[in-house]
Amino acid sequence: MIVMGVDPGLARVGYGLIRAGKGQKEMLLCGCIETKPGDGTKTDRICRIFSELTGLMEAWKPDEVAIEQLFFSRNTSSAMQVAEVRGIILLAAGRIGIPVTEYTPNQVKQAVTGSGRADKRQVQEMIRRILSLDRIPTPDDAADGLSIALCHVHARGAG
Repeated sequence: MIVMGVDPGLARVGYGLIRAGKGQKEMLLCGCIETKPGDGTKTDRICRIFSELTGLMEAWKPDEVAIEQLFFSRNTSSAMQVAEVRGIILLAAGRIGIPVTEYTPNQVKQAVTGSGRADKRQVQEMIRRILSLDRIPTPDDAADGLSIALCHVHARGAG
């Protein structure tokens, strides 16, 4: 089973692909799609994210996609931008026919570290250990994509 975890954002979309099965978990790829305000209009940036995500999904053919649920903070304009990017992630996966599952930040932390109160560094270190990596994946958004994928693998009992 190949799972793609996606951490949505307008400036950075983190992603991680994991192959899991028979008690094994292997990182296939992780990275970040970055867009800056100078990269054009918001529409241009969203179209670029959609295009790159669709390309990744078509190339790697994940069986399932996992994304983080929207966490509302006091900054509603930031939350709206994340919601818009979440919509294109759902669209990209839906057009290809890949099922999508959503997880709260606490569910991700709990699945990866055993504690819903773990900090970012603890989550990153557990990703490194679980996937037998030499170092913590960077940037943080890519590590977040991997943590969401690991959460899904754990929830499915696939690895």
